[in-house]
Parts: sequence; C-alpha cells; structure tokens
Amino acid sequence: MTWGSLAAFWAVSVLFVITPGADWAYAITAGLRHRSPVPAVLGMLAGHLLATLIVAAGVGALVSRVPVVLTVMTVLGALYLIWLGVGLLRHPATVPGAEAVTAASSPLRQAAKGLGISGLNPKVFLLFLALLPQFTDTTAPWPVGVQMGTLGLLHVANCAVVYLVVGFGARRVLSSRPAAARVVTRLSGIAMIVIGVILVVEKIIR
Repeated sequence: MTWGSLAAFWAVSVLFVITPGADWAYAITAGLRHRSPVPAVLGMLAGHLLATLIVAAGVGALVSRVPVVLTVMTVLGALYLIWLGVGLLRHPATVPGAEAVTAASSPLRQAAKGLGISGLNPKVFLLFLALLPQFTDTTAPWPVGVQMGTLGLLHVANCAVVYLVVGFGARRVLSSRPAAARVVTRLSGIAMIVIGVILVVEKIIR
C-alpha cells in the first residue's frame, strides 16, 4: 500500500462522508439539542471502528488465501458504487430531518445511540466491503488485514472531522441552507459513478 493509495482512498472516503445520511441526521440533532455533539459523534466513530475491525479481520484473511477474491470484490464494489451514484442522482437528498432521530438525555446515552446508528447500519459494512479491498495490495509487506485496518482508521478520522463540523454548524449553516445538502448529494452521485466506471475499466484492461 503506497502513499498514492492512501491519498486515493482518503478522497473516496471524504466523498462518502460528506453525503447526507443517518449519521448526518444524528450529528445535526445532537448539535441542535445538546450543548455539544461530541458524545454523539464519538459513539458513531466507535460504530465505524467496530465495522472496520470486523471487515479487516474476516475479509482480509479470505483475500490473503484466495487473491482472486480481491478482483471479484473490486468489480462488485465498483458496480455497487455506480448503483449508489445512480440512486443519488434519481433521488437527491436534502438535509435529513432532525425529527427522524431521538435525542438522548445524557452524554453516555448519546454515545450509545451513535454507536447503534453507525455500528448496526448494514450500509456501513457494505461500504467497507466495497471499498477497503480495492485499495489493498496482496504483495505489500503489510498483511491485507492490517492494510484494511489502516484505511478504516483513516475513514474514521474523516468521519470525525465532518460529523463535528456538521454538528457544530447545524444551526448556522444547514438549517438556513437546506439546498446545500441536495447539491452535495448530486455531486457525490456523479463522482461515485465515475469512480465505479474507472475501477471496472481498470480491471478489464489489466
């Protein structure tokens, strides 16, 4: 795994993180209803970390034993990205409604709810299954599982920055500019389609 791979994954990870979804909804609600969104964000980050460890341990071992699995997962992951991109273009999201999330009364309960929102979300696992294997190298000195874990931590760091910005800026930005999330979603959809097509083409050319 090279610095170029890390930079490419970072860019793709940011693309996903800035797309509004359940995590955005909870970060917005925490920012509006509590003194600080930090406990809620920490809970969501714990959920993403849990998903990273599960995928890295299971999928990493499988790919190490059967390298062709990496190729299959790359193609499937690319098709998944294209499907998500088309869905975002067909149904662009607005800023998620705060009423969809129930706020907790204490920091511990806020964190626990954040853990449940991200850690029990099947889309998080599908995202990691689609993305992490594509940026690993079976010939690198690091085991594939360790590479996936490193990429997962980078994704968690991206989540931390974006969710905190969303939470703290909910009152000042998102609540007064609901069209902003719609624009970001459309741009993200286009980018997902482009990335998916490039990944498929690269596998065909090789």
